[in-house]
This record gives sequence, C-alpha cells and structure tokens, in this order.
Amino acid sequence: MTKKTYEELIAELRDVVRRLEDDGTGLDDCIRLYEQGAVLVKQCEELLATAEIRITELGRD
Repeated sequence: MTKKTYEELIAELRDVVRRLEDDGTGLDDCIRLYEQGAVLVKQCEELLATAEIRITELGRD
C-alpha cells in the first residue's frame, strides 16, 4: 500500500467535511464520516510533524 501525500489526505478530508455538511447525510453515515475524518486528521498531523523534524534538521546543517 502506498502512503498518501499530505495533499491527497487534505482532499479526502475536504470531501468528508462536504459530505458531513450535506443535509441528506444520515446519522450513521455522519458518525462513520466523522471517524474517517479523525483518522485523516491524525495522518495529516503525523506528516506535518515529520516535515517539521526534517526542516529543523536541515536548519542545523
């Protein structure tokens, strides 16, 4: 499985938010989407933390 880029994760997260904001989305789907969004946010945070470490290391050189 290939790791998704930050941009791909953000695009998925935007889609989740759009679907959550849709009045036609039922409660069960909203809960599932919320859980999916939480996972996407965590993955984004991990990628940002890794990028921050790399940038910090580059600044030391």
